[in-house]
Amino acid sequence: MTTVSAEEREGAHARVREAIADLRPLLVDVSMDLHAHPELAMEEHHAADRLTAELAREGFAVERPVAGMATAFVGRRGTAGRHPRVAILMEYDALPGVGHACGHNLIAAGGLGAALAVARALPEVPGELMAVGTPGEEGEGGKIIELEAGVFDGVDSAIMFHPGSHNWAIRHATASCHVVMKFYGKAAHAAGAPEKGINALNAAIHTFVHIDALRQHIPETSRIHGIITHGGDAPNVVPEYAEAKFLVRSLTMRGAEELLAKVKACAEGAALANGARVEFETGRTYAERKNNRVLAERFTRYLEATGETVEEPVLRGGTGSSDIGNVSLVLPTIHPYMAIAPKDTPGHSREMAAAAASERGQEAMLHVAEAMAHVAVDLFLEEGFVERAWEAFRTSGPDLPA
Repeated sequence: MTTVSAEEREGAHARVREAIADLRPLLVDVSMDLHAHPELAMEEHHAADRLTAELAREGFAVERPVAGMATAFVGRRGTAGRHPRVAILMEYDALPGVGHACGHNLIAAGGLGAALAVARALPEVPGELMAVGTPGEEGEGGKIIELEAGVFDGVDSAIMFHPGSHNWAIRHATASCHVVMKFYGKAAHAAGAPEKGINALNAAIHTFVHIDALRQHIPETSRIHGIITHGGDAPNVVPEYAEAKFLVRSLTMRGAEELLAKVKACAEGAALANGARVEFETGRTYAERKNNRVLAERFTRYLEATGETVEEPVLRGGTGSSDIGNVSLVLPTIHPYMAIAPKDTPGHSREMAAAAASERGQEAMLHVAEAMAHVAVDLFLEEGFVERAWEAFRTSGPDLPA
């Protein structure tokens, strides 16, 4: 690490503030562009094109595709492999039916803004700055794929944020497992020869009934929720195929995987009772989250300097899940929340989708982009800061409810 004076560090922070002010029209335009063009997980070609174009325009060396994903990318400034290595992460996938109701357009624009501001503040980056595009957060686990592919090898800190209805520097997140259940029966005329059919839809429906009974015997912090994605083709044909998708959540990866085994047993019992059979396709397990207190405290200081008020963290069960949890178990990571909507507005709602395009949403995105950029500058310039973040990582565990 290059040793710099306090005056030089303050000069870099002043340039961050200037950069965010200058980038404001661009970042709002990027946010609204992505909001107007919602793309599902692993299909975010418009978003990836726009984000990588902006990075390249600012002198980032852009690699795409990454980790075998067409919409994943890494933009780099500085010296490859030189420490500190700081990664600023972006998400940009939307949800089926409700678009950017999780505000990933703001995550993308805010991450882009933070990366560009750091690059402008530190024209000669004393390390390596990485702007990492992480597709498929909504179920496909893009960050996990990147982690397994080595994208985060040697990275000293990962920084990103998430929109919500509270300003929190840290927050617990549950671990989760995705599973697709495929039920196979036998087609027959539903009126003329129902006794010759095997009803795959009944097996799927009874799976939901069995899981409802299971809910009486799981911790209140666990969650099981699913939908039927295929229930047959015509009411006068006994359904020979049915499909359901479930998310199983618990406080830890181990708990989620143990609960998933019970959910599968519910489906197997339902299939057996109806004479059908069931097959499972299990997705990647999202881990619980380990918030880095050293980075979170520094982020809080800079966010409050923008005029925002950071609330005391609420660590409780029953929260959502994210593949940032897997990254957080490997290296110092922060994933703060930024209020863009009235308190307790539910995520994944049409109200949250509207907030992601609101004036408040854009203002919040700019504030958090500035705060993230300041944290990154300190990681590059402040002697001992990276080491303190790693020490906090080594001596703490995931944030779990008391």
